[in-house]
Formats: sequence, structure tokens, C-alpha cells
Amino acid sequence: MPGGSVSAREIVEHFGAVAVLAFDGERIALVHQYRHCVRDRLWELPAGLLDLADEDPLECAARELAEEAGLRAGRWDLLIDVVSSPGFCEEAVRVYLARDLSAVERPELADDEESDMVLAWFDPEAVHRMVVSGEIVNSIAVAGIMVGLDVLAGRSTPRSIDEPFRLRPTSLPRRRGAGHAPGTDLKRL
Repeated sequence: MPGGSVSAREIVEHFGAVAVLAFDGERIALVHQYRHCVRDRLWELPAGLLDLADEDPLECAARELAEEAGLRAGRWDLLIDVVSSPGFCEEAVRVYLARDLSAVERPELADDEESDMVLAWFDPEAVHRMVVSGEIVNSIAVAGIMVGLDVLAGRSTPRSIDEPFRLRPTSLPRRRGAGHAPGTDLKRL
């Protein structure tokens, strides 16, 4: 600690994650999903864990966009990296902007976690109202939406998708991934 004392900390380890603000030129895609920690359904951006060994964050974003929204993007930009709860959790999330969208077949779901997820499209003004009114409370979605709306309005410039994900968690992926081939589903180990 700053004064020289030592303090014990409990830290929740995390794989890291990605989220996607998908914009079709007029509307933004949101998913409505049950979150047991808050015992409520939340409006969120399509998102997912970086739970495959050595998976590139952009590849994960493309996979999650296909799985949750049935979409592929022709253009990708980096919006923001978010550390959601740095007081106790390693979770860091990279949020991308996906444009030039086309439909793809959604893959078969491996479990029931997302079976009742609803995908809906909203115009940017409605999404902004949902954030400021408290209808969207997921911190990752709020941060990604607000930065994304600035980029879409031309008030800011997106970051390069090649920028290193400096805050990506390493403890849990390194421990779970040791000795496993790239692409191994680390959450099942």
C-alpha cells in the first residue's frame, strides 16, 4: 500500500470479453438477456467471453456477432476498452463498432444460456434515450453506446483494430490454457 503496509485482496479472475455495437446504417442492434446476478433481463450489446485459447479479440467479436445477431460485418473499428469493476474483478472488455452488415445463419446453440435472448433494432436516438433514462444499465453497453454514438455522429474517431488489448486479463486464461491447443474452450476445463 502507499504507506508501506500490506493488504490482502480477493480478485475475481476473468477471461476478458468483447462487445459489438452493430450499426446497419440506420439502427443499432441490442440483445435483451436474463442476467441472474441482477435477477432481471437487461438490454445489452451482443457480447461474449474470450474463452477460446489464444483467440484474437476481433475474431471473438465476429463469432459473437454471428451467434447472437446472425450478422457479419464488412467493416470493423475499435471503440473502447472498458474495465468494468476494477475494485475486485479482472474483467476487461473490448468494444467494437461493426458496420456494412450482412445476414449469416446463426450457429446452433450449445446450451440454454442464450436460448431466450431477444435481438431488437433501435435508432440511435432511441438507444441514447434508453441509456440516459436508465433502461440500459449494463456498464459495457453504456460505454460502448456513448462512444459509438460519438463516432457515428462524427464527433470522435474510432481507434485502430490493431491496437493491442493491453488490459486483457491473463491469469485465468494462462492457468486454464496451459498445455491446451489454440481454440480449446477454456470455460469448460
